[in-house]
Amino acid sequence: MTGFLPDLTEHRLLAIVRGPDRRAALDTVLTLAGEGVRLIEVSLVTAEALEVIRDARAALGPDAHLGAGTVVTADDARRAADAGASFLVTPAVSEAVGAGAAVGLPVLAGALTPTEVVAARVAGAAAIKLFPASLGGVRHLRALRDPFPDLPFVPVGGVGPAEAVEYLAAGAVAVGVGSPLVGDAAAGGDLDALKARAREFREIL
Repeated sequence: MTGFLPDLTEHRLLAIVRGPDRRAALDTVLTLAGEGVRLIEVSLVTAEALEVIRDARAALGPDAHLGAGTVVTADDARRAADAGASFLVTPAVSEAVGAGAAVGLPVLAGALTPTEVVAARVAGAAAIKLFPASLGGVRHLRALRDPFPDLPFVPVGGVGPAEAVEYLAAGAVAVGVGSPLVGDAAAGGDLDALKARAREFREIL
């Protein structure tokens, strides 16, 4: 495994898994990994999310880029690290950003405005999760990159295949994709359909 940010920049896809069923969520993570998706986030709103992360870590080994998402508090950050997460994703600039950095994990911190972008970087974020990206779309990303040309942005929220291509062309280092990729798999849906979507995204990106 190389570093989080280099691999994010190289592979350009962060899969976001959230769902109501622990077993289905785990199967989703393992299926995505089997299809070559290198960076996978398990949202803490997922049923028994920390157990999903523990089980996935045991199955995928120590080098897999397996993260925890929807990390809001410092306690969230610590528990995710203890469960085996190798990176953290926050929905906003919160105490979790500094807490993640304090425990040595890279943090993809949620931000929407220039003020939030600066706050995220000051708090120790490794990259900026532009969220919800659907509010401003590609034009908003371009506007933010004017004052912050060297910051790594990862749009998340409403990113399908077409939007992914547009964001990357506009300078995003990667995109975070939830339901357009995962579909209903984390709720017990069709894993073969998940495999097909994963191949589609990988081919596009």
